[in-house]
Formats: sequence, structure tokens, C-alpha cells
Amino acid sequence: MNGDAPSLSTTPRLYVAEPLTAGGMVTLAGGQAHYLGSVMRRQPGDMVRLFNGRDGEWAAAVTDVAKRSLSLQLDRQTLPQEVAADLWLVAAPLKKGRIDWLAEKACELGVARLVLVTTQRTVVDKVNLERLQAHMIEAAEQCGRTGVPDIAAPVSLDRLLRDWPAERALIFADETGGAPLAAASAPAPAAILIGPEGGFTPSERAAIRACPQAVPVSLGPRILRADTAAVAAVAVWQATQGR
Repeated sequence: MNGDAPSLSTTPRLYVAEPLTAGGMVTLAGGQAHYLGSVMRRQPGDMVRLFNGRDGEWAAAVTDVAKRSLSLQLDRQTLPQEVAADLWLVAAPLKKGRIDWLAEKACELGVARLVLVTTQRTVVDKVNLERLQAHMIEAAEQCGRTGVPDIAAPVSLDRLLRDWPAERALIFADETGGAPLAAASAPAPAAILIGPEGGFTPSERAAIRACPQAVPVSLGPRILRADTAAVAAVAVWQATQGR
């Protein structure tokens, strides 16, 4: 690479669904083709970085730019597929702007799966899972992850607790108190459970504490918004696990 060539780290980075292997071809259409061809002005020979959540990140060279499509040939793997910590974020659906932000930050912080749980005080009854997935894909493109968190359709708290995996710790952010998260944090496989904007009801807290895998924790003396609590808890857990 000569001194005038752009660094690969500054080239566009996109998520694609296709398998990524040396020498393979990928054809983009729609918004992605428009972004690379019309917005980023990619021309044949220019490099793009691609990932699909399975095969790591690959450098690919543009081979053809058409009006409604753009073709690339895969050159080499630039990042291996990540091994993310086996951490779920279990959170009650929030209002549109807040849940979008939460999904984005969950991806940036390395969460492996986002699980939406409905509670007695949940105020949002409809969630656009495709939109949340798109936010997480965009976050992965920006932050350099080679994986995108899975997302699960909303499930009731009763069912969540009934079907909870025996091997997975359920770290429960309880506003009534518990051990500090940094001291009580359980290793993976684990999940962090965050309540709705109005908090859990007393009966819900009792049901959660009755779950054998539950680990009640405190996030400190201040009352946090649900999305703030989720981000703080995930960040602390990742730090205690050396991530």
C-alpha cells in the first residue's frame, strides 16, 4: 500500500447476509448499493469491508457499479469471527426512541442476545423487531463487531421465569437492594434483567427472587432510568469479566 492509499480502517463497513469466503462475489442492491455507489462514491478497485455475523470481517474490492446494484469480490479476511461473552440482556420494552437506543448500546457493549420481557408495568405493547435488528446491525457496522446480537420476541415475565435455563445466572437489578453488581456479578452464561420504567411490582420481585438462578444486585443509590440501568449493568458486568 502506498502512502496515498486510504487505510482499510477508514473504508466503508457493511453487514451482508451472504457467506464470505476468499474469492467469492457479493452483489448489493437497494440502500446498500446506493450508499456505496452514490454516497461514498465507490468505484471499481475501491475497497469495502464486509461482515455477516458468521465469517468474520472481509476486505472486498468493488468490481462493478451499476445504476441499482454494486458488485464486490472478496479478497481476504481482516478480522476473525468474534467470540462474544455469553451474556443476554433481558429488558422490558420501552418507548420507541429509548428502546432503539438501548438496542444500539447493547450491541456496542457486546451483548450476545436481547430478550424483551413484558411485565405488569410495561407500557409498550408493540415492538418492531425488524427495526431493532436494523439498529443493532448499524451499531455493529460502526463499532467494529463481527457479530450482531440475536433478538427474541417479547415474552411475559411469568413465562420467562418458568422456562429459565438452569445453567444461566439471572442477574436481577433490584431497586430495593442487593449486593453491588461489581461484587456479585456471575460469570457467563449469564443474563441481566432490567425492569420497566415503573419498576417491578412487589409480587414480580418476589417471583424473580424465587428463581434458583436469580442473583439480586444493586446498581447504586440513585434511581436510574430503565435504559440507563441496562447500559450501566452491562458495562459493569463486562468489566468484571475482563471484557
